[in-house]
Amino acid sequence: MTLKDDFADLEPRAAKPTPKDLTVLGVAEIEAYIAGLEAEITRARAAIAAKQAQKSAAEAFFKTP
Repeated sequence: MTLKDDFADLEPRAAKPTPKDLTVLGVAEIEAYIAGLEAEITRARAAIAAKQAQKSAAEAFFKTP
């Protein structure tokens, strides 16, 4: 463990991002923004599925008969 790790809990948490101002965007720009968000959701869901599969495999491996 490094000194940096010791103080990691003391660092201020990142503020929640403010919602994007959609009033200044055109329809095409909003559609592109939505497509990007949907791609990020798909990526996050794939990460969840991979982690759940790893957890299931570990549980199956360490399960006592």
